Amino acid sequence: MHTDGLIVVDKPGGMTSHDVVARIRRLARTRRVGHGGTLDPMATGVLVIGVNRATRLLTYVIGSEKRYSATIRLGESTVTDDAEGEVTARAATGAVQDTAIRAGLAAQTGEIDQVPSAVSAIKINGERAYKRVRDGEQVELPARRVTVHRLDVLDIRRPEGTGAIDVDVDVTCSSGTYIRAIARDLGAALGVGGHLTALRRTAVGGLTLAESATLEQLEQRAPDVVGLPMAEAARRAFPQRTASEEEAKVLSHGGPLAAVGITGPYAVFDPAGAVLAIVSERGGRAKPEIVLAPA
Repeated sequence: MHTDGLIVVDKPGGMTSHDVVARIRRLARTRRVGHGGTLDPMATGVLVIGVNRATRLLTYVIGSEKRYSATIRLGESTVTDDAEGEVTARAATGAVQDTAIRAGLAAQTGEIDQVPSAVSAIKINGERAYKRVRDGEQVELPARRVTVHRLDVLDIRRPEGTGAIDVDVDVTCSSGTYIRAIARDLGAALGVGGHLTALRRTAVGGLTLAESATLEQLEQRAPDVVGLPMAEAARRAFPQRTASEEEAKVLSHGGPLAAVGITGPYAVFDPAGAVLAIVSERGGRAKPEIVLAPA
């Protein structure tokens, strides 16, 4: 196993993100394992796992833009806004037009204020919202500003004998966006209720299903659980700059470099291609946010 690196797992349905972390800990034989952004148990697809030093990159991975393919079912509301929870209401969808569905989704693109699902991992006064709901509380979460960059309707289907409408969508959005909430809000806008019946994350930043492996594949490769080694992971996740020998020395001891005009955090590599640090520029200096080079 690369001692440090990112592993892109294609998470199966029915497992929590924490279950996946626990499995990778066993395979990689290290406690230092974390994930870059929770996926609900029902959801499948890209879950980025950091191992050892690469866990320090996860802060940036969590903030990356995400892409999903999903199916919204109109005509049924559930307690969780997805298929995991029990149905709380049903409504006839016969009068709902395709144009109204498209308009309702168009209204949820761009910068929006979204109220997260009550059954979510968000903490209220130190306690997870979903736990409060399970304990019988009525939970009202404040709206959060999120950005839905793209929301494409792939198909609108009316499965026979269901009385429901299924809408297949492809969504690119900012971190913190709830696709379940998009389904709930579309159903509310159309007056028929809605929830998510399928969710697959297809990309987190520059990391996609193309780089992913299933848990079965990773188990077959164990103990050589191959992920993206540290330098490759940093190249995928950040803009980059190569330092001179002299700059590399300064940076590996936590010193600043001269700014070169790259916005946002970026990765700095030594002349041999090893990743040294993640830096941000301010006040004419490129200051390290995290130093990754063994000094």
